[in-house]
Amino acid sequence: MNVKAIIFDINGTLINIHTDEGCEDIYRGISHFLTYQGIRIHRWDLRDEYYQLMESQRRSSAEDYPEFDAVALWREFLQRRPDACLALPEEKLRVLPLVLAEMYRGISRFRLRLYPEVKNILDDLAGRYKLAALSDAQSAWAVPEMRALGIAGYFNPIIVSSDCGFRKPDSRIFRAALNGLGLEPCDALFVGNDMFRDVYGAKQLDLKTIFFSSNQGRNRSEEAEPDYIIHQFADLPTAIAFLEARG
Repeated sequence: MNVKAIIFDINGTLINIHTDEGCEDIYRGISHFLTYQGIRIHRWDLRDEYYQLMESQRRSSAEDYPEFDAVALWREFLQRRPDACLALPEEKLRVLPLVLAEMYRGISRFRLRLYPEVKNILDDLAGRYKLAALSDAQSAWAVPEMRALGIAGYFNPIIVSSDCGFRKPDSRIFRAALNGLGLEPCDALFVGNDMFRDVYGAKQLDLKTIFFSSNQGRNRSEEAEPDYIIHQFADLPTAIAFLEARG
């Protein structure tokens, strides 16, 4: 196999992240912040409305694997409070949905670090292959987190599901990464940590897959089998070499 590019899942593959969206601190902190914007809401009412808006976005989608948009969610939250919005400066109102989305993620996050050897392996691969990243995530969160860990610059393109409106395993999101690379499935490998979303999704386009058995994601699926399994990110070059030699 003549490998020209490697497409990576992000969270659970490159980034070892842990968040807890049920954490009371999220909703207490945001409700306190909203007081300064002229909006009074109890933290549990805020939590309930957040999930209602998320579910409403997903229900209104015609996609099989719909993705919500966190910034649009907070924009709708504010639009439901026209009196408060009218009292805010126009520029502040424009950026507030993004600020709220970032605040939500920041308070919910308890761990953000790379898996061992990720940076070293990317340094090596970047000199030999095109690299792309593909994630079920929010662009308001994923790209800043990659920048914070110093890896965003390795990838072009970076495809994030919130920009598409649908999630893996929808084959179109994998096709978007390939289109960004200007390549066909036979030219690329996909590396991910979830047997269904990553391996099954990539296999729909006949992409060769490397499954990283990390601390996250489903490690079994009846729909597809990976072409290679690694248990440490440091083993990725061995997996790539194996698939290249196999043809």
